[in-house]
Amino acid sequence: MSTTTTARATATVPAPTSPLNLSRTTATGTRVLRQLRHDPRTIALMLLVPCVMLVLLRYVFDGSPRTFDSIGASLLGIFPLITMFLVTSIATLRERTSGTLERLLAVPLGKADLVAGYALAFGALAIIQSALATGLAVWFLGLDVVGSPWLLLLVALLDALLGTALGLFVSAFAASEFQAVQFMPAVIFPQLLLCGLFTPRPAMHPVLEGISDVLPMSYAVDGMNEVLHHTGTTGTFIRDVVIVAGCAVLVLGLGAATLRRRTA
Repeated sequence: MSTTTTARATATVPAPTSPLNLSRTTATGTRVLRQLRHDPRTIALMLLVPCVMLVLLRYVFDGSPRTFDSIGASLLGIFPLITMFLVTSIATLRERTSGTLERLLAVPLGKADLVAGYALAFGALAIIQSALATGLAVWFLGLDVVGSPWLLLLVALLDALLGTALGLFVSAFAASEFQAVQFMPAVIFPQLLLCGLFTPRPAMHPVLEGISDVLPMSYAVDGMNEVLHHTGTTGTFIRDVVIVAGCAVLVLGLGAATLRRRTA
């Protein structure tokens, strides 16, 4: 191969990128937020649906406030996780099918930058969502918790970030928005049944209890229950939030590893 041909071939290949770059990540996150700004229905789904569900739950148990207190804290973490999972998986898949991700991967933008940018954008909305849901539950719906509402907010935020990470991850395996929604029964429903919301996990069959011990939603519910019954941070609470946060980071890493082009 001649020197001219080699130089031409070299010039067409993007320069290698570092695993994670703050400026590229921030630029990606800003682009996603700019796009979401023109999609009010998606923003309403993320911010308002958990609040509406909490209001419905409160008045479903209008004659039994203690029941709302006992399960409201758990659902305060579960609702944001579910909505962020749905919105993130569908929005990311839409970027894939429209060719946006294909074009972005053709420029010097690392996979980690791309995934972290999406996580940053949806994470910013998750902060707003968690703050709205927590404030509504504690100060307007009368959710009675022994611990600090700020700890409730922390767990709700981590749950929303976990939902974001799971949504980014499963979008790599879906070929359409319909398939993305189909992942919900496979990823979310088993965790919902085994997280201890309906019955204490130690009361389950030993096999199911063992499975629940490795599901992140179980620790999200446990963390909420710790705030519900204890005035301060306990060792169990710290363990729970560390596990939820660690699972979110792990799933984001898997999402970056599985990110690939649609075409050759």
